Formats: sequence, C-alpha cells, structure tokens
Amino acid sequence: MLEELQEIVEERKRNPTPDSYTAKLLYHEKGEDKVLEKFGEEAVELILACKNKDKESIVYEAADLLYHFVVLLSKFDVKVEEVYDELRRRKK
Repeated sequence: MLEELQEIVEERKRNPTPDSYTAKLLYHEKGEDKVLEKFGEEAVELILACKNKDKESIVYEAADLLYHFVVLLSKFDVKVEEVYDELRRRKK
C-alpha cells in the first residue's frame, strides 16, 4: 500500500498541477521545511488522538501521518523499499 501511495506522490512530483495538495507541499516556497513541518504536525495530531483514546481519530491521523511520511520520503528521494530494506536488516 505504501508503495502504491509513493507511486502517486512521485507522479504528482513529476507532473505537478495547481490543485494537487501533494505538489503544493513538495514545491512550497518554504521548501523542505514545509514538508517537515507538516509531518511533525501530523505526528502531534496522532499523539493527541492516542492520548484521547479515540480510535476513529487514531485511524484517521495515522493515515495522515503515513501519507505525510511518504511525501517526506519523496522530498528527500528515498523509496519506501529502502526503508523496508533497513527494517529487514534490523530483523537479522
């Protein structure tokens, strides 16, 4: 699933359109700071949902965090598969 999401993000990175939220993040005037800021914001929102023990919000915010995680990886030219490879290496 994350690979599919990354394909979509990469497509929007290659072919940005004015109505694409992904492209707006990737090409924001603040540059990489905007992507980092959004990832941090989403992490805090997930933490708060967990603190509130609100399962519906946890699921929603976790999805937001995963999306912004993939955007962050894309901004820094890292593939999800590279993260999986690192996790596999740690498993040994």
